[in-house]
Amino acid sequence: MLRRIVVNSLLVAIALLLALASAWGALALWFRLPAPEFARGLAACLFGLFGLWVIFASFTRMRLRAYVAFLVSFTAVLVWWNTIKPPAEGEWAPDVARQVTGTLDGDQLTLTNVRDFEWRSNADFTERWQTRTYDLDSLRTADLFMSYWGSPNMAHVILSFGFDGGQYLAWSVEVRRQVGGAFSPVADLFKSSPLVIVAADERDVVGVRSNVRGEDVQLYRLKASPEVAKALLLEYMIDANELAKAPQFYNSITTNCTTTVVKMMRAVGDIVPFDWRLIVNGYLPEYAYDRGALDTRLPLAELKALAHIDERAKSAGLMDFSRVIRTGVPSPNLPMVQQAAGR
Repeated sequence: MLRRIVVNSLLVAIALLLALASAWGALALWFRLPAPEFARGLAACLFGLFGLWVIFASFTRMRLRAYVAFLVSFTAVLVWWNTIKPPAEGEWAPDVARQVTGTLDGDQLTLTNVRDFEWRSNADFTERWQTRTYDLDSLRTADLFMSYWGSPNMAHVILSFGFDGGQYLAWSVEVRRQVGGAFSPVADLFKSSPLVIVAADERDVVGVRSNVRGEDVQLYRLKASPEVAKALLLEYMIDANELAKAPQFYNSITTNCTTTVVKMMRAVGDIVPFDWRLIVNGYLPEYAYDRGALDTRLPLAELKALAHIDERAKSAGLMDFSRVIRTGVPSPNLPMVQQAAGR
């Protein structure tokens, strides 16, 4: 009896693994097989049905032959999968057409292809790409933007760095879409689009989300020293330079706007333990609060209520955008009496 229980438990576990592998293989064929839609659909269905047959065969005397057949088939899919490389060239959407790169000369950071678009609508905008130099000695702050476009469970993450004189530089890790393409969390699990790192003015990369796309944008000011902010900014530069040389695929779970930031924070020496909120990133403010990275002098609910910038962003338009959106947003780096100044 005990032996039968162990064997059956093992067979059930194997069946679950087979189900996952079959689903992954079917979706990989559907999204990435270089063939017409009908052929992709047929290949995906056949692979999924084959997986179901192997699961059924697991509970019969044919199990060993079925396992061998599935192993051979799945290995063939993996070999093909590993031949798919991200394209270096393409007909990219204008806002992700260029990859920022940087050079460092002492404390002078020079960035090429800093985006400074003027947005009137998603389809009507003025393109501007610039080369700029930033004095890292004047770097003071790092801030977190969360942009929610639908579900409260998922958001786009933007980090912004503040310099003396009210200058801000925002960094956004995005999908490098083709012209006419759209973001798809499921498709982007299967090597559908490359990754791009964008450096831009806040009124561009944040403003397009709050003022044009109607997303719920929230701002959280981070408890980060200038030294930590500098190290994190330089990690962005290093990653951007590497990406310009060797393209990578965007992945909705493993290589996205949140996981890239976590990797950079770990690179500068911060301990970032794994947490489910790093995957379901709409809850990243709760995670950051629990880690002491936000202003914990206020309850989290109050901090979140003050974080919404949409009304201020729309009132600011393109004028004095960065200062206006910070008005009333608490900063752990300032005494409470200075918060209302929006510094």
